[in-house]
Amino acid sequence: MSEIFKLEEVDTDGAIQEAASRVDPHTRGAFLRKAGIGLGALAGSSALVGALPGLADAKASSDTDILNFALTLEYLESAFYAEAVMKGALTGETKSFAKVVAGHEAAHVAALKGALGSAAVKQPKFDFKGTTGAMKTFQATSEVLEYTGVSAYLGQVGNIKSAKVLGAAGSILPVEAWHAAWIADIRRSGAKPYPAPSAFASGKTMTQILAAVKSTGFIVG
Repeated sequence: MSEIFKLEEVDTDGAIQEAASRVDPHTRGAFLRKAGIGLGALAGSSALVGALPGLADAKASSDTDILNFALTLEYLESAFYAEAVMKGALTGETKSFAKVVAGHEAAHVAALKGALGSAAVKQPKFDFKGTTGAMKTFQATSEVLEYTGVSAYLGQVGNIKSAKVLGAAGSILPVEAWHAAWIADIRRSGAKPYPAPSAFASGKTMTQILAAVKSTGFIVG
């Protein structure tokens, strides 16, 4: 996600701040600071690092590490959209968006698990703090989740060794970008900042992603 997306721009209706109010006060400040670089709604805790023992130092040593890192993020997104659809609070295009993306994220999980086989990490437990049960909080959290997914995949492109793995990751990356543009367009109805604000995108390192997920509370076990 481009650094052009700051908290006050993404969270135009205060939905992320509302979500943050449900997070433990000791982590709330970090939650909002990470949102300011486009990572705040990506939820997690130290449980994420625990799920990825090979990534405790945020440095992937193999393609398996990178795929498991991606799988854990996909678990989170898949669970987020599945819960939002199940709760039934969404309407109109947002409802259609959630249903379509729920299917995409579930397919991503299945593909990554298939590629990893017995090496796949287990799915963590999640608590989305009520963000899936209301239009505004769902939309705001979804947008940052999707742009964060783009940044996470883009940040690992140069670390992937296998052409097959690179192709698999490359097939998911643009889909995450399409999701991000779609929800951004829904939220803004043509208002700035536009879904495609710049000519180039910047990736985030594993260290940045893990710092964000540890600072929030959606992954609970």
